[in-house]
Amino acid sequence: MSKLTKNQKAVIAKYDAAKEYKLAEACGLVKEITYTKFDASVELHVNLGVDPRKANQMVRGVVTLPHGTGKTTRVLVLCTPDKENEAKEAGADYVGLDEYIEKIKGGWTDVDVIICTPSVMAKVGIIGRILGPRGLMPNPKTGTVTMEVGKAVKEVKAGKIDFKVDKTGIVHAAIGKVSFSAEQINDNAKELLSAIIKLKPQALKGTYMKAVSICSTMSPGIRVDVKSVE
Repeated sequence: MSKLTKNQKAVIAKYDAAKEYKLAEACGLVKEITYTKFDASVELHVNLGVDPRKANQMVRGVVTLPHGTGKTTRVLVLCTPDKENEAKEAGADYVGLDEYIEKIKGGWTDVDVIICTPSVMAKVGIIGRILGPRGLMPNPKTGTVTMEVGKAVKEVKAGKIDFKVDKTGIVHAAIGKVSFSAEQINDNAKELLSAIIKLKPQALKGTYMKAVSICSTMSPGIRVDVKSVE
């Protein structure tokens, strides 16, 4: 068995892997047990009692985190020329249409969010097989297919994220950085959890929120008492 490092020993001294912590307590603890030299992301993982294979149990939505995500979100807007200035003035990193579709066909996907207008969806659909697996395909349900491209860009830059339950029934989302205060992390976590709770499928029978955990990029997961968030 390998010897524990100094940091690993420090984590063990502060954290009980078998314990379920109240959300506010867990948000403070995740800062204390993170020893990375970089500003690690803080992630929330929510295990739901849904069957994602059934359309009436799919959980997907958008939420604007009150304190943002802490990272710079690179936004590409695919639109016609009449919408380009609106997108640029709102802070979009890349704006255009045909030239970016060709770049994406060539393998370029160096963005975090793609927003487009309804009129160009036919062209965007051609690269759907590239964007889909990367979670970049614009979707009206997440507000990324819209005529109000300026508003959409500002919302994404301000901390709007979309989330979706994966095939194992878990929602994974980055909710901030370790440099955030415990209160900011807690506020963001509560906002996301509230959005997930509101999306509880009517067809679901049994427990909806089975388990919640919070961690940073390099920390162990901290179990959260589900009763403290429902």
